[in-house]
Amino acid sequence: MTTHVARHTFATFALANGVSIESVAKMLGHTNVQMTRHYARVLDRTVIREMSQIKMDFHFSM
Repeated sequence: MTTHVARHTFATFALANGVSIESVAKMLGHTNVQMTRHYARVLDRTVIREMSQIKMDFHFSM
């Protein structure tokens, strides 16, 4: 595994585990989150989890 691939993998898994993009950017030494967005991929499971949270929050606010 190259360091480039490792950085992509780290960014993707950190975001998937709930770490904010701002924190991931600092961990990778980025000066802005635009570069971090280039490195990280949003996993389907992350989208599903976050959609479930929105649905739950909406349900409980009624």
